[in-house]
Amino acid sequence: MDVILENRQRQVVAIEVKAASTVRSDDFTGLRRVADRLGDDLIAGIVLYTGTSTLPFGDRMRAVPVSALWQL
Repeated sequence: MDVILENRQRQVVAIEVKAASTVRSDDFTGLRRVADRLGDDLIAGIVLYTGTSTLPFGDRMRAVPVSALWQL
């Protein structure tokens, strides 16, 4: 896990950063462990990668292009 963000209500967004242009289900292993521990307190698990598409990987799990950080 590269980044864990938590708000005052103890809701969490967990972020994994990958230097790859593709994402596989295995890239979400750590995020799924966090989801198992936190339950409903995990709002989202995100893998940032160098690809171009936002992709769903299950409940509250998404692969998001790192370039989306600079887009409005």
